[in-house]
Amino acid sequence: MRNGISLSQTLLAQSPRHLPPRAPPKLFTDRGRLYQLFKYAVYAALTVNIYLFFVDEWAASAYRFADGVVLADIIEGFVATIDTAAWVILLLMFELETYILDDKNFTPRVTWTLHGFRAICYGFIVYSFYGYVIKVIFLSPMALLPNVNDLCSLVDGTWAYAFDYEQFVVLSASNCQTLSNANEFMLFPGMTAVVDQAGYRHTMGLAWVDVINSAVWLLVVLVLEIDVRLQEHNLLTGTALKLSNISKYVLYSILVLALVYWTANGGFVDSWDSFLWLVAFIFIELNVFDWRQESIEEQQAAIQPAL
Repeated sequence: MRNGISLSQTLLAQSPRHLPPRAPPKLFTDRGRLYQLFKYAVYAALTVNIYLFFVDEWAASAYRFADGVVLADIIEGFVATIDTAAWVILLLMFELETYILDDKNFTPRVTWTLHGFRAICYGFIVYSFYGYVIKVIFLSPMALLPNVNDLCSLVDGTWAYAFDYEQFVVLSASNCQTLSNANEFMLFPGMTAVVDQAGYRHTMGLAWVDVINSAVWLLVVLVLEIDVRLQEHNLLTGTALKLSNISKYVLYSILVLALVYWTANGGFVDSWDSFLWLVAFIFIELNVFDWRQESIEEQQAAIQPAL
């Protein structure tokens, strides 16, 4: 299982395949069932988020792609759905490999199947980062809509007002005066949708946080993969270990700041999803810590007879 790079290898960096079946982290030893139920509840909630993101992005696609969504537009129109689905599949494969399957089940076919699915998921995750960048590029050239200083002048059944890049409402005589009291409006490129300047800054802020959040998660994976390579050669000590810990502290801090931003400015689904992923990776860090302790204990036990 040491051939090739994978995030699951990181989770197993301190737990060779010959160790006995893994127990829940020691912190939860007396509440193993509660720990498992809570963990799977988090996994289930993350799976539900795939549907919630799809609902939002499907509704937004009616305005973003008036002529219908073609294959080339899928990543731009459904980036959050694709990104979340890829991460959830990875998470479930980690669970399959580290808790459900016994060592005897890891035949070459199973191993290569897991590697193949992981590679596909990583491809979609990187592709999703590209989708977030494309969204920022799409929003950046927005300009003022000329000769319009009142939303009610746009009421014709085709124009919409944007709360962000995923939430639009069709302008009508009953809502045009309540959505914004601004007298200047920004036009979404290629769309019959507008937003006031305060809404535009809000929308761009959310779009940039998506990009930063996606990039930071990729960096987290990169740091974990470097840890694996160093650990394979017993080099994850001293300065290397300190640098790894410092980088993780910085990266996770940025992710927490993204969560705070979404909580204050974004929708419920964004902040809830961010929170759940942080919790999921807390599980991973606890598991890695516990497996490392088990490895140390086994090494010490092997030395004892010789002494």
